[in-house]
Amino acid sequence: MYSYLLFLLILIPCLAFSAWASARVNSVYSKYDRVPNRSCMTGYDTATRLMHSRGVTDISVNRIDGKLTDHYHPTKQQVNLSMSSYGSTSVAAVAVAAHEVGHVMQKKSGYVPYKIRNVLVPVTNIGSRLALPVIIIGLLLDLLWVTSPQPYGRWMVYIGIALFGLSTLFMLVTLPVEFNASHRAKKMLVEDGILSPDEVPAAGKVLNAAALTYVASLLISLVYFLRYAVLFISLLRRD
Repeated sequence: MYSYLLFLLILIPCLAFSAWASARVNSVYSKYDRVPNRSCMTGYDTATRLMHSRGVTDISVNRIDGKLTDHYHPTKQQVNLSMSSYGSTSVAAVAVAAHEVGHVMQKKSGYVPYKIRNVLVPVTNIGSRLALPVIIIGLLLDLLWVTSPQPYGRWMVYIGIALFGLSTLFMLVTLPVEFNASHRAKKMLVEDGILSPDEVPAAGKVLNAAALTYVASLLISLVYFLRYAVLFISLLRRD
């Protein structure tokens, strides 16, 4: 009971921080989406120029639905920009487009954290969906088969915790990947004359606000993982 109350006391501030981070990224993006960049380059123009000037010609730039849904899809060789970024000439739009190109350059240069994250993607996709159901099933089995000589339920719980741990590791690796992509973005924007040095701080605010959402996700994932780790330890002690 005490451990669960402690879990809630830690989780609630993390959830509040996540809500604040989500609201902030939207407000900061909206603010600088009303500020046109002086080069008059759109998000599409930015992504295309940055890649071509660095010898990348096999990646397409596409427009997708939504706001802040921008992402780089390495297997499909696509930089996908949201409707709010694709045709906009705002500082926010070119910052986001450059960030996605930053991921392209990470892959091209063999940036190690990016490579690790890509290896974890398929396992994490499975683990994040199955971890909690497996833990719940394991606890139910443990309760139903408490007299069984074989700890079926315990092993299900252990597998679920391991799967959840992989998704937490993925989020941990994601942080340096995202911060590095933003660093590359700001550097490229100045090098290619898309933003002047005095426009870069505004772009940095957009990218930093977006990075906070990844920090929030990691914190929440860590809190849940620690909760499951306590469960794991308690089961070991019972054994």
